[in-house]
Amino acid sequence: MREIVLDTETTGLDPKTGDRLCEIAGIEIINHIPTGNRYHVFIDPQRDMPEGAFKVHGLSAEFLAGHPVFAVQVDGFLDFVRGAKLVIHNAEFDMRFINHELGLLKKPPIPMDDVIDTLAMARRRHPGAPNSLDALCARYKIDTSKRVKHGAMIDVELLAEVYAELSGGRQTSFGLGPRAAVQATAGAVAAPLRRSVPLPPSVTAEEDAAHAAFVDGMGPKAIWMKYGMGAEERKAG
Repeated sequence: MREIVLDTETTGLDPKTGDRLCEIAGIEIINHIPTGNRYHVFIDPQRDMPEGAFKVHGLSAEFLAGHPVFAVQVDGFLDFVRGAKLVIHNAEFDMRFINHELGLLKKPPIPMDDVIDTLAMARRRHPGAPNSLDALCARYKIDTSKRVKHGAMIDVELLAEVYAELSGGRQTSFGLGPRAAVQATAGAVAAPLRRSVPLPPSVTAEEDAAHAAFVDGMGPKAIWMKYGMGAEERKAG
């Protein structure tokens, strides 16, 4: 199943009071495995950057002014997410901004039915526990050392790992080489690999003979004889 792990950065908390998107990042995953297909843009919000928001993500109005506005980038964004479920932590927040920006351009909103909220997943799995992205990374021992500030791309990389854990654990994506990885990405079940040379028997000839003698000592009516062979039968076999 194709999904897009998505995150945004904004100038504030509410698009209805004039806050805007300033960064979007997404990673394509298939069956919880990143395919390498990514989307990342900075957006000129055409307004100032409040100090509180700047302290969170470090994106200044001066830096963002050198990037295209959302109207220029919207088609590329919609092409990237088309046909996929969106995986977002605290999805209501991000989708409120995305759909507000789409509305300003007279484009239809993305329905929440197409969105998977990992915060809701985490609350169901860990009721009463902290379920921020940082808390989930700590719980699942996901390395966050590269994350100095909140940035959309580093956050989606971390969220992709968290989502794999919330969906059953990262073992779902384990493979033993390129062949296994390709088959897992395609949703196929890999055929069992066979050894070119069988492993040697773990039982020595002396141990085998001692076991056969022990079984013979039980007598011909022993129940073991229904399932095993005595020494003479083993020699004949």
